[in-house]
Amino acid sequence: MELDVLDRDYMCSGHVGCPGCGAAIAMRFLLKALGEKTMMVIPACCWSIIAGPHPQSTLKVPVLHTAFETGGAVASGIRAALDAKGDTETTVVTWAGDGGTFDIGFQALSGAVERNEDFIYVCYDNEAYMNTGVQRSSSTPYGAWTTTTPGQEWKRLRKKNIVEALVAHRIPYAATASIAFPEDLVRKVKKAKGIKGSRFLHIYASCPTGWRIPSEMAIKIARMAVQTNIFPLYEVENGVRYTINYMPKGYLVREYFKLQGRFKHLTDNDLEQIQEMVNEDWELLLRKAGVSMSAAGTVA
Repeated sequence: MELDVLDRDYMCSGHVGCPGCGAAIAMRFLLKALGEKTMMVIPACCWSIIAGPHPQSTLKVPVLHTAFETGGAVASGIRAALDAKGDTETTVVTWAGDGGTFDIGFQALSGAVERNEDFIYVCYDNEAYMNTGVQRSSSTPYGAWTTTTPGQEWKRLRKKNIVEALVAHRIPYAATASIAFPEDLVRKVKKAKGIKGSRFLHIYASCPTGWRIPSEMAIKIARMAVQTNIFPLYEVENGVRYTINYMPKGYLVREYFKLQGRFKHLTDNDLEQIQEMVNEDWELLLRKAGVSMSAAGTVA
């Protein structure tokens, strides 16, 4: 299936991301879908480095590098300034990692979307504070090793469901996407671009460095996260209308976990418990989307 995007790239090849960086792949597809009339707000995150030091930049659109906690506030201000100038064509985008979205930046994000500010907020999720040394965030999944949850102190709390937190604000559009499903990702970016008000995209972006995987496995791991129901692809309109975009065959989560060094300490009992959690979350999503269990199926 061909991607319905322009051949032109708005991201140069000379970035400083790690080999296999899922966040770099995600940015490339995002900008292909948005086009050149885009202004990018980047709070502190891996992409503060990946984009390159001033006066150089790998991005061919205007970029504002901002403080960790300010993604929602800065985007609101830029949108107001563009409106005052009569510019209704430029799309304002906040591009933040999970630390700047789930944790440090959540207050500004919540305030902005409660006001229904007209911008797109994109969280590229690599499930930890990767830029500062792989510390755990509230996006870090149950069972994961990080430098702040080492050894037998691995994280024993579930990942925050950030999409549901945004859905609770009744924003016009919220969706998940993955670098392993580019057609779906691009379609959702284009759909978000055409909607007024606050839009939120949660993009699964694998991190070979922090997840302890070979760089060539970045896309495969991202695909397996969807196929095991760990990261479902779905969208929610106006906080109530759910659409599931991909129905997996229901692979066991152990197939996903055994490939990653950050999970190598988990026992069979741990993996069985995680499978139950994933099943529970999937069944809840099915109910919200009005899909029967018989139509979707669940791993036992």
